[in-house]
Amino acid sequence: MQLDKIRGRELEQLFEAILALDTMEDCYLFFDDLCTVNEMKSMAQRLEVARMLREKQTYSQIEEETGASTATISRVKRCLNYGNGGYFAALERMNPKK
Repeated sequence: MQLDKIRGRELEQLFEAILALDTMEDCYLFFDDLCTVNEMKSMAQRLEVARMLREKQTYSQIEEETGASTATISRVKRCLNYGNGGYFAALERMNPKK
């Protein structure tokens, strides 16, 4: 499992910090300190691509709406198909399918 390669005290500390945030404002403040604007936009874009792929939208629709490259879309699709289910878990908890 690829996760075994990255597990460690520092990463667990990061995840604990994220899980400790209570509000959207807390998230904005923390991530603004932690990441560059481009890093945050890239992560947000990948999540949006995952949402759109989950809804069976086409690459061209996703490219047009998000500005994501086909390489990014393909990477996210590969994670959805062969990854650990992280995108699905997050998207399901945010907005369960009807």
